[in-house]
Amino acid sequence: MTDIFDDLQAEYEQLDTVLAALTPRQWSHPSAADGWTVSDVVLHLAQTEELAAASIRGELGGPRARGEVDAMADSAVAAERDVSPGDLLARWRAATAFMPAALRAHPRGSRLPWVAASLSPATLATTRLAEHWAHALDITTPLGIPYPDTARLRHIAWLGHRTLPYAFDVEGLAGGPVHCELTAPNGDTWHFGEPGAASVITGPAGDFCRVGARRLAPADSSLKATGPHGAEALAVLRNYAF
Repeated sequence: MTDIFDDLQAEYEQLDTVLAALTPRQWSHPSAADGWTVSDVVLHLAQTEELAAASIRGELGGPRARGEVDAMADSAVAAERDVSPGDLLARWRAATAFMPAALRAHPRGSRLPWVAASLSPATLATTRLAEHWAHALDITTPLGIPYPDTARLRHIAWLGHRTLPYAFDVEGLAGGPVHCELTAPNGDTWHFGEPGAASVITGPAGDFCRVGARRLAPADSSLKATGPHGAEALAVLRNYAF
């Protein structure tokens, strides 16, 4: 797997290319995130990058409940949404410029407070990549702008598989080992989990990541789930921290 900090920077750059070309009308266009415009989505990304920076500086509080986090995100966007696209883009760029190097420089073995639990710097970088990728889809899909899948999805797929025990627990399910055999955008095969697991998920990595981001229903994907926990895993799969 390639370096997560370099790939986080690359994800920022891919989204920046899209944002820099948007017209004022596109900034105010409804996004795929319910109730938010494209500007609202970028504002949310800037705000959450600033929260990640606060975590690195030791200024972020402890974990919060899922409902509380959702409400806080909506309130934060509502409180600051009267910002021009130019100022908003500058704010997001300033927030993202800090992140990859700051996370890379953080001491190995350290933990950083985040939404549901403390995370390693590499895992926090992965959650930031996953959130930017998912919200990039929220921006580009309604506008008909291409946002091609890349090898960076491997980090997001890893995160989804790695957090399956947590996802099972949140939903009150016992769960069990799940092996994922996913087809990468370039045709390679990515494996996650023990190959001998009784439950297996196969199919496109892009679909797996979209299901985990709740941008695609399992039934509408090309994924196949077998074994006692395969379908359950797809139902609870998440690429985010709460």
